[in-house]
Amino acid sequence: MARDVTQPAFIEACEQQFTKVFGFAPSQDEIRSWQRSWPALMSPLCSAGLGELHVLLEYSLPATGERIDALIIGEAPDGRLCTVVIELKQWTSVQTSPFRPGMAKIGRRTVQHPARQVRGYVRYLEDWISRDDIPLLARGITVLHDAGPELIRQLQEGAARGAAADFPLLGRDDLAAEPSREALAERLGCATLQPAPQQSIKAFLDAEHRPSPALLARAGQVIEGNDAFTLLGDQDLALQEVWHSVKASQERGTRSTIVVTGGPGTGKTVIACRLLGDLCRNPHANPRLLSPSGTLTRQLKRTLGETSRGLITTFTDKIPPGVTADSVVLLDEAHRARTYPDHSRGFPLTLGKLLNQASVAVLFLDEQQIVRPTEGVTLAELEQHARDQDRSFCHFDLTTQFRCNGSSAYHQWIDQFLQPEGPAAPWAGSDYDLSVIGDPDQFTQWVSAHTNNGHTARITAGFCWPWESQDTPPLRPEVEISWSGPDGPRTWARPWNARIEETDLDHPHVPARPYWATDTGGHEQVGCIYTAQGMEYAYNVVIIGNDLVRRDDKWVARPDKSFDSTFKNISSGRYLRYALNSYRVLATRGTRGTRLYSTDRETQAHLETLLSHRDRRPGQS
Repeated sequence: MARDVTQPAFIEACEQQFTKVFGFAPSQDEIRSWQRSWPALMSPLCSAGLGELHVLLEYSLPATGERIDALIIGEAPDGRLCTVVIELKQWTSVQTSPFRPGMAKIGRRTVQHPARQVRGYVRYLEDWISRDDIPLLARGITVLHDAGPELIRQLQEGAARGAAADFPLLGRDDLAAEPSREALAERLGCATLQPAPQQSIKAFLDAEHRPSPALLARAGQVIEGNDAFTLLGDQDLALQEVWHSVKASQERGTRSTIVVTGGPGTGKTVIACRLLGDLCRNPHANPRLLSPSGTLTRQLKRTLGETSRGLITTFTDKIPPGVTADSVVLLDEAHRARTYPDHSRGFPLTLGKLLNQASVAVLFLDEQQIVRPTEGVTLAELEQHARDQDRSFCHFDLTTQFRCNGSSAYHQWIDQFLQPEGPAAPWAGSDYDLSVIGDPDQFTQWVSAHTNNGHTARITAGFCWPWESQDTPPLRPEVEISWSGPDGPRTWARPWNARIEETDLDHPHVPARPYWATDTGGHEQVGCIYTAQGMEYAYNVVIIGNDLVRRDDKWVARPDKSFDSTFKNISSGRYLRYALNSYRVLATRGTRGTRLYSTDRETQAHLETLLSHRDRRPGQS
């Protein structure tokens, strides 16, 4: 391989194999990195006398969708197969911060610290491949073949305060065979390794990637001990009913579909997580917790830590690898499952394949949270699909409310308020902090006051303003509202939430999209439906934009006022359902209080007939 990696024909063959294996072609940047990094790795491996060891390039970790740059395989002195993860970097400079030691910034990209990245790969090999029939020893290093000593010291300082310190970082000066080839082999993590027998390598390549009993045990303990997943009252009863149905299906060997329905705040996500914990107590289980929401997935992963790696995954247009005929799949936010673009001619294809592939599928569903035409499946459709596929079917409905201060009255009021037509009753409840608010200055002060008191408070809005900011901060204040105040015309403007997946090191108080609802600084941006859905926070402002206005005793949808490209050319009648559902979702995020405001005068006047003003400034009538 050391000879071949310098040849154009080898690179071309790798391009073709990559496309065949992964279903898409490598980018030109990736190909250029192969051309630079592969020879830079092979040369020191040969200099260290390791030429007989086996090398895998772009080794896939199916449960995560990630790839290891290079994996050295040899046999340890005790006879175990030994794998050495090698992450290749061409970095010559990097930005780090002592406040976020697990991250680094390359150009405009915020990325994981390479030592943490390697640690994650090593843990995957230990948790998803190593078992009794394939006892595996896993190590890992980062090779920064163009990096000088200063850069290596800088990165080592970032890794020194955590578990990633156990995974060395090698710069260009570390890749020389000095003082000896044995010393270089030691630095490369390959000292004492001998060539592995072909049958051992074949067993490794053929191994099914599935969670180990040790990983399942850890995950179960973490979920059981996490207060965020404590069940109350009917939640625990629902969990027991669903769990008994899952166990019955497993014991009888029947393929089953179980649907759990419930409105916002009824505990669907908490039950899904606790079910995952219960499933993990079975050492031979192969469970997955999926969600079409990348925001929810990343929040759950952060809550559960490394134990969730591979067990919790975002489900979009591909079935996660490793889902097998013995898997129990839990699909949270099932109403957001993609249908591409309209499944009127049949059941959604990818969702159908996922259900058919698993032995038991538990779906958590709220049809009133279907917010765009490219998503959404109903209870009736799931029941019919189960019958068509000869799967047993079971349905549980959650009714007890645990969000919005446990106020069933508030949820009933919101449901009535957002009916397409008909009179709406004034809010008469006393167990939830709800009112109309007069202008953006007032709701900004309301949010700031709660934030200063240590509570999470957020502003959300309908998608009625453009979203053209660059992905990384600084963000442009695109949500703009003008109104007449006591002192004359006023204008208020805030940016939409950031679109990046990881918080930028240069702007730590502008949280990345998945963490807008929870992290410091989120109250300074406006969240949209796709960011807020599935999340919750204590206090909530909902700006009803001009895409949904009240005229007489009915709601009127105006899709031409929406900047969401999903609804381009959609009829007003069809848009109405999605608009009402979207504002229902936004209005049910606040656990303690909500303020409603409309940019349309008639709609604001309608709100004022139904809700009291609790936040007027002194002197206002």
